Parts: sequence; C-alpha cells; structure tokens
Amino acid sequence: MSYEPDELNIPDKFAYLVENYPFGEIPAMDDKRFCLHCGKIIRVGDYKIYKGSSGMEFICCPNAPECNGTVIDWMPEDPVPMTATRLPAKSTPSCGQSPV
Repeated sequence: MSYEPDELNIPDKFAYLVENYPFGEIPAMDDKRFCLHCGKIIRVGDYKIYKGSSGMEFICCPNAPECNGTVIDWMPEDPVPMTATRLPAKSTPSCGQSPV
C-alpha cells in the first residue's frame, strides 16, 4: 500500500511562509521562481503544503502532486550569473600533501 501525503489548507499563506521558510530572505508572495522538478515558472504564493507520513510539513510546488518539487528546488526566475573566482597566484600544500 502506498502512502499519499495530505494537502493542508493554509488560511494565511504569507504567515505560514514567514514561520516556516527554511532560507534567509522570505520571498514576496508575487515573486516568481523556476521549479527544477517540473521546469515551470511558478508564483511563490501559489505554493501547496503537504503533510508526510512522518507528520512533517513540506512547502511544495504549486504543480504538486504532479510535480514533486519542494521549496529547495525553486530557483530565482532570473538567476545571478555565476562567475569564475580568481585562483591564488601560488598554490600552497594542504592536508599534509607535498607540492609536486
């Protein structure tokens, strides 16, 4: 028998997000994110909450249950491009290794 998580009805979704958002800056409800699991642009305020078999609650993609993405899988709609960092001019031995 497979377990289907229960979708919870959250009357004040912003308050829930403020209380349970696992990262630093809490996004606005109208912010857009890209879900890595379903590949769609989503609106943060459309998220769903599901309660797993352990009783733990998960902030899920609005496209759940078809999409199994959670808040950790949401990337900014316009991500900041990554740039290469400068390497030190001279490499130094570390972790007990000697230079070659």
